[in-house]
Amino acid sequence: MSKLEKIKNFDPNNLASAESNIYGLPFTELESEIIILPLPWDVTVSYNDGTSGGPEAIFEASKQVDLFDAAVHDAWKAGLHMLPVNEDWKKTSLKTRAKAIQIIEDLENDCQDEETIVLQKSVNDACLKFHQEVEAAALNIISNNKIIIGLGGDHSTPYGIIKAMTKKYDSFAILQFDAHCDLREAYEGFIFSHASIMYNVLKDIPQVSKLVQIGIRDYCEDEKKYIDNLNGRVVVFYDRYIKHQSYIGKTFYDFVQEVLSALPQHIYISFDIDALDPKLCPNTGTPVAGGLELEQAYFIIEEIVKSGKTIIAADINEVSPGQDSDWDANVGARLLYRLANLIAKSNKLI
Repeated sequence: MSKLEKIKNFDPNNLASAESNIYGLPFTELESEIIILPLPWDVTVSYNDGTSGGPEAIFEASKQVDLFDAAVHDAWKAGLHMLPVNEDWKKTSLKTRAKAIQIIEDLENDCQDEETIVLQKSVNDACLKFHQEVEAAALNIISNNKIIIGLGGDHSTPYGIIKAMTKKYDSFAILQFDAHCDLREAYEGFIFSHASIMYNVLKDIPQVSKLVQIGIRDYCEDEKKYIDNLNGRVVVFYDRYIKHQSYIGKTFYDFVQEVLSALPQHIYISFDIDALDPKLCPNTGTPVAGGLELEQAYFIIEEIVKSGKTIIAADINEVSPGQDSDWDANVGARLLYRLANLIAKSNKLI
């Protein structure tokens, strides 16, 4: 059956079937304009782990999401497809996480020895290999003129995707939704720490002309100094600033216009779920009080699309299923669907 026939025969009002892909959609990878790459990896998390299970949990929760989108009608027709979870990545993450836990415990007990150093090298080598494989997978997707969304996993996971985007774009900005700056250098001895993703991106990928951060509310003094020394390459809209502007009578719309002014034409969105109020993501790796409501995040992205700027790719990360509830995955699935729809609109796929 052709894609056009599938669109004609598909009823978006019905519940998803067990054999369907994400959100109950019937499209193959070849038929889809947007491809979701699962990234089941959470080796270097420093508080709660479990985000490696995020992609599978979101896939399951997606079957409960209604497909009508008031902002982008019939966006599902562009085709959205999630690739299978790479079981080798998942197994390696679990094995390497055990080593990372031992290193963290050694550091906490101030007993770093030669064995710890050997373990650190092993963890860093495994992370490097993972990022190289993600880059290759992302290059395969974008070389087929598809748009990629990475689905983590911890926030270290999109490094390879961002690097792959440089093969298509000479210059672009990253719009980072996050509670944390992620600008630490080799945090806890891990070169590719989830807390170092944007430090590594700015250091290694000159094509990232600007980093715009929204929702930041937990950061260290060294990160603030690092930002201040980059001469405007990083623009931060701290959660404190967003809230205080509203207290003195500014509107959220005014704030969004500031964000738009800071962004160039081409934008990569990196969305750490802890940018949101933790009531929406209580099981995420490092929840922080404060943050955005989901509709506020949607509004920012909708205004970017309305402005004519192009969202070239994206990732969502730090969604952890939780032991007793699928709430986090439910929120993550809704965020992923709306983001994919807006990317489709941004790239005129519908």
